[in-house]
Amino acid sequence: MAEIRQKRIVLGITGGIAAYKAAELTRLFVKDGAEVQVVMTEAACGFITPATMQALSGRPVFTDMWDSRIADNMAHIELSRGADAIVVVPATADFLAKLANGLADDLLSTLCMARPRAGLDGAAYDCPLLAAPAMNRQMWQNNATQRNVKRLAADGVTLLGPASGDQACGEIGMGRMLEAHQIYEAIVAFLQPKLLAGKHVLITAGPTFEAIDPVRGITNRSSGKMGYAIARAAIDAGAQVTLVSGPVALEAPAPAIVERVESAAQMFAAVKKHAKAADIFIAVAAVADYHVAQTSKQKIKRSDADLNLTLVPNEDILAWVAALPKPPYCVGFAAESEKLQEFADAKRRRKKVPLMVANLAQDAIGADDNEITLLDDSGTHTLPRASKPEIARQLVAHIAKLYKSRRTGKD
Repeated sequence: MAEIRQKRIVLGITGGIAAYKAAELTRLFVKDGAEVQVVMTEAACGFITPATMQALSGRPVFTDMWDSRIADNMAHIELSRGADAIVVVPATADFLAKLANGLADDLLSTLCMARPRAGLDGAAYDCPLLAAPAMNRQMWQNNATQRNVKRLAADGVTLLGPASGDQACGEIGMGRMLEAHQIYEAIVAFLQPKLLAGKHVLITAGPTFEAIDPVRGITNRSSGKMGYAIARAAIDAGAQVTLVSGPVALEAPAPAIVERVESAAQMFAAVKKHAKAADIFIAVAAVADYHVAQTSKQKIKRSDADLNLTLVPNEDILAWVAALPKPPYCVGFAAESEKLQEFADAKRRRKKVPLMVANLAQDAIGADDNEITLLDDSGTHTLPRASKPEIARQLVAHIAKLYKSRRTGKD
């Protein structure tokens, strides 16, 4: 992801069984172009070796406060200078207590204490500190741990998790560390510019299903991947997101407010409920254009006779929102199979929306990547094929720019 490329991450590892997840997290960082400097506590070396982390990061691993590889034995100072973030994975109960109470008795804890803070002794920037807690459920619920967690939040430390689930001790409950990909996504989100801070974004995603009888219906091949990626990107940009989703097999991005619907009528009702409070409306869902006029209450039995269905047009959700007296900034999607720009621009003008996003249905539906063309009053331009999360981030940045220029009247 572009947001992590060339970022410098100091990855601290402490002594918990979840230390093995730090290996996968390092791989994700390096794969996307980040520089990872690993710092391990003595206890961490009992769970995963420095040799493993050096192989994955491609850099020497530091464990000793007095490491002579750093000039003047100042590793706790030098390693954090120029870092974009310090991330502690896992963060044990002991290490959280150290951070909360200002204890610094090894390289990692001292490094965290010495990280640059904007305005402090002339420091020009903040080096944020993030930690992913991992511990037994009783340790997590302990009053002392909860006091430390509150103090860390007040001190500006960002905690990622924990989650509830199976634990290495055999118990189940809060205290399980997030998975590596969840931590990675949270850090990417943290480093993302907050272009939509304070804005409410309403998004529709996925297909709709129009029932014929209790077991059959009319639907389409939309996977919802693009809409969910845009929801994630909008959240990362600081927006409050309401996601109205048709039936998909995807995990909703936290902390979006999610309304799950099935039919176009249900999606329309959900959009009407939220539209007036939205600053931006992004209609990504592949909404069925028609529904069956008379749905059978019982399963229709097979016969040799022709089956005739009367189809009735569904409400045009995007056009309805765009026609509100004070509409949100509206973004439509056009999935076409031919004459992409011609048909998409005609749709934009017909629905009277400021921005239409066009893609070829045969290349995008169900795929993990996409190529889109953006059409607005200033013309058209294309975002080259990339993963849907990457395309979503570029699209959200473009929407934020257009939304701001419309409100200020400036390009």
